[in-house]
Amino acid sequence: MKFDDILEEINGFGPFQIAIIVLLCIPRIVLPCHFLLNNFIAGVPHHRCDISTLEDGGLFGNLSLEQRLTVSVPAREDGELKSCEMFAEPQFQLLANSSSGTGLPTVQCRSGWVYDNSTFSSTLATEWDLVCDRKSLTKTTGTIFFCGVMIGASAFGYVCDKYGRKSSLLVSYIIALVFGFSSAFANSYVVFAALRFLTGFGLTGISIISVVLSIEWADTGHRSSIAVIGSLAWSLGNMLLAGFAFLVNDWRPLIMTVTAPLAFAVLSWWWIPESARWLLANGKVDRAQVYLDKCAKFNKRQKLSSKLKVETLSDIKIQEKQDKNYTYLDLVRTPRMRRLSLLTGIVWYGVSSTYYGISLNVSGFGLNVYLTHFIYAAIEVPAKLMIYGFLNIIGRRKCQAGTLFLTGICIAINTVVPEALWHVRAAVAILGKGLSEAAFTTITLYTTELYPTVVRQNGVGYTNIIGRVGASVAPLILMLEDVWTLLPQVIICSVAIISGLLSLLLSETLNLPLPETIDDIEKPRRSHVSSRSAESSGVFLDSKSTAET
Repeated sequence: MKFDDILEEINGFGPFQIAIIVLLCIPRIVLPCHFLLNNFIAGVPHHRCDISTLEDGGLFGNLSLEQRLTVSVPAREDGELKSCEMFAEPQFQLLANSSSGTGLPTVQCRSGWVYDNSTFSSTLATEWDLVCDRKSLTKTTGTIFFCGVMIGASAFGYVCDKYGRKSSLLVSYIIALVFGFSSAFANSYVVFAALRFLTGFGLTGISIISVVLSIEWADTGHRSSIAVIGSLAWSLGNMLLAGFAFLVNDWRPLIMTVTAPLAFAVLSWWWIPESARWLLANGKVDRAQVYLDKCAKFNKRQKLSSKLKVETLSDIKIQEKQDKNYTYLDLVRTPRMRRLSLLTGIVWYGVSSTYYGISLNVSGFGLNVYLTHFIYAAIEVPAKLMIYGFLNIIGRRKCQAGTLFLTGICIAINTVVPEALWHVRAAVAILGKGLSEAAFTTITLYTTELYPTVVRQNGVGYTNIIGRVGASVAPLILMLEDVWTLLPQVIICSVAIISGLLSLLLSETLNLPLPETIDDIEKPRRSHVSSRSAESSGVFLDSKSTAET
C-alpha cells in the first residue's frame, strides 16, 4: 500500500488541503516583496554634482540656478547634465555661447550629489551615495541577498528532511521576521548587506518548505492544482509590492511594510500540520496517524479504523530505512539520482537566472518603474492559469521545455527591435516575463514530483541552491551592459534556450504517484495509471527504462 492510497480514502484535495494553502498564503505573499525589493530600495534616481560649496563661496553672484549649473556641470550630447563630473573651475564663458563645454577640464564630484526625489524619496543610493564609481554596490545588495537565500536553501533542505517540515518552517519565519525588520534600521552599507543576507537565509525556508508541505498532502491528481493555486500568492505579493513601493517611497519604511505580514504568519503557524508523508518515511507512525485522522475529520471522511493501514504502509515503504539519516550525499550516491540531480540543477539555474534577469530590469521600456513592475507581476496570473491547463494535458516535461525556449525567443526578439519601438519591446518583454514565470511554476512542481520523500526536501533544497546561484548572478549579468548593451540579453537568452532543451532529458511525472524511497528511483517502477498514461509518460526517471524492463 502507498501513501497516495490512504490519501484517496480521506480525500487528497479537500478543505484540509485548501486550509494548508490559505495558511501558507501570507508568508508566500511576502516572498516576492523581498526577492524583488531591490527594484525599489536600490533605485538610482537622476543625480548631479552638488555645487553648494561654490555657491557658498560667492562665485556666482546673482546668477540663476540654471546659469550656475551651466558654468559648473558639463552636459551630455542629449542636453542632460552629466551625473558624475563637474568643471574643474566655473566656465563663465559658456553663458555667452551654447556649447556643452566639451574638451574643458573636469573632475569627479567634490561635494557629493544632488538627487531627483520625484520617484524615490530615499533609496540605498541616496542614503550612502552609491552612484558613479560606487553604483555597482546597489546591484551587489541583490547578489548578497540571494547568496543568503542560496545558503539558506542548503541549510533548510537538510534540516527539513531531518527534523520535519513544520518546526523548520517556524525557524524560517522567525529568522526572516527578525532580520527583515533589523535591516530597516541599518546605519551603514556593510551592516545592511549583512542583515539582507540573513533575511534571505530565513526567507528561503519559507519558499521551499511551503511548496513541499502543500504538495505532500495532495493526492496524485491534484498536485498541479495545489502548486498553481499556491503560486498565485507569489503573483499577488508581486503586484502588491508595486503598490507598496508607490505609496511608501522611502526605503526604510518600505522594508518594514513588506516584512510586517510575517508576524501574522507566526501566529498562523500553530494550525499548520506536519507532513504525514514525512512522518511515515521516518517511522513516526503514531504522529502520522494523528494528522491523517485530522485530515479525514476536516474533509468529512471516516477516520482510519485502526493503525493497521498506516503501519502496513510504513513497513512496506521504509522498513529497513527508519534509522537512516539522509543527506545531500544521497542525491549523488546512485546513478539515476546523480542524473536527476545534474539535470534538475541545470534547469533550475536556467529558470531562475532568466526570471530574475527579466524581473530586475524594470527600466528602458518608456514606463515608470512602478507601472512596469506591476505589469510584469500581473502577467504572471494568466501565465499560471495557462500553464495549469497545459501541465495536465501535455505534461510537465514539455511545459518546462516549451516555456523556457519561448522565453529565450522573446529575449532574442528584443535584441533586434530598435529602442525607438519601445512599445513593441515592452510587449515582448512582458510576454517573456509571463513565460518565465510559467517556467518557474512548472519547475517548482516538477522538482517535488521527481525526488523521493526521504530526500525530497534535500532535493528541493539543492535545486534551490542552484537556482539562487542563478538569481545571484542575474544582477551581475545586468551590469555587463557597460561592456556591451546587448550582452546581458544575449547571455540570458542563451541560458534559457539551453536549459529548456536539456529539460527534455527529464522524464514525465504526470499522473504518477510520488516516489517514497531512493529504490523507487533506481528500480523501474510500475505506475498505478492506465497503460495509455504509462506509455505517454514513460517511467519516472528514464524514458528508456520501459524497454529495459
